[in-house]
Amino acid sequence: MKDDYISWIVLIGALLLLLEVFFFNPGLIFSLFVSGAMVYFGRKMLHKMMGKMLFWGGLFFFISCVIGMLTFRFFLLSVLIYIVIHFAQSKKKPAIIRPIIEEPASSDGNELLVNSMPYIKNSWLGSQKTPQQAYEWDDINVLAGIGDTVIDFSYTVLPKGEAVIFIRNIVGNIKIFVPYDIEVNIHHTTLVGAADLLEYHQGRSFNQQLVVKTPGYDGADQKIKIFTSMLIGDIEVKRI
Repeated sequence: MKDDYISWIVLIGALLLLLEVFFFNPGLIFSLFVSGAMVYFGRKMLHKMMGKMLFWGGLFFFISCVIGMLTFRFFLLSVLIYIVIHFAQSKKKPAIIRPIIEEPASSDGNELLVNSMPYIKNSWLGSQKTPQQAYEWDDINVLAGIGDTVIDFSYTVLPKGEAVIFIRNIVGNIKIFVPYDIEVNIHHTTLVGAADLLEYHQGRSFNQQLVVKTPGYDGADQKIKIFTSMLIGDIEVKRI
């Protein structure tokens, strides 16, 4: 669907461009040509004052012409509609990444690096969650754009020591479900959002920075440290 959507957008945009150039705005080609020539010659004389004036003046007129085009507005509207539709679909059905766990091959001691694919990846658009089946735990460090992130420890076994989660989000909610017998240390910052961290509850507030740690965290054999930061969104950390 994405390929078909882009093909239709390009086709309609090309037709709109032809209509705009030949019927609605015949002087557009001349304006773009003049502004492009100003940028070209101004760049050649950029070390002189006249060259700087030509370059920046031509760039300003070129951008003004492009922004004023009907075709440009159509492409901008199409991108915004696509982002909204994609975000709405991701909220209904978040993408589930199912990892393939393979036994490491035998090594003669020379190979020190192990490359594994994360089950939570960087994503500009769309929600993500851990698999709804047994998976091998690995520390999480991701950048997320717009969408929700769900981390569920129900289907994994934590190793001895400290498991670490780093999540940086722009817009969206973060939900983390941790076992009852695991100690937790949470560092959370957000510009606008609410927080529901175990027994601690904070309503929606501005420029929030929180640190919540369970009493037995320092001496625990198994524990989880969580670092989250976002611009807009809520966080929920609860027991399962």
